[in-house]
Amino acid sequence: MFWGFHGLWLLLPLLLIGKFFWIVLLALLIGALVRRVSSRNGQMAFYRHTPFYHPGMPPAQASAMEILRQRYARGEVDAITFEQMRERLESSREPGQS
Repeated sequence: MFWGFHGLWLLLPLLLIGKFFWIVLLALLIGALVRRVSSRNGQMAFYRHTPFYHPGMPPAQASAMEILRQRYARGEVDAITFEQMRERLESSREPGQS
C-alpha cells in the first residue's frame, strides 16, 4: 500500500512555495490596479484638491497695499493721495496681519 508515494512529502514545500508565489503576484497586480485607478497625475485620490497656500509662491490676489503701489507707479494717484490711502490702509490693518 502507498508504495509509490513515500517521497511525496519532499515535494510539499515546493507546492506551498508555488501557491505563495501566485498569491503574492495576484496581490501585487491588484495593488497596482488600485493605485492606477485611484491616482491622478501621480497623486492619490485623496490628495486631488489643490492646497490653499503654497509657501514661497506669491498670493494669487495682490494685497490692497500692493494695488495702491501699482496705481501710484502708473500715475493714477498723486503723492498726497497715495500717502493718505497708505496711512488709512496701515491703520485699518490688524496687528497679526502682514
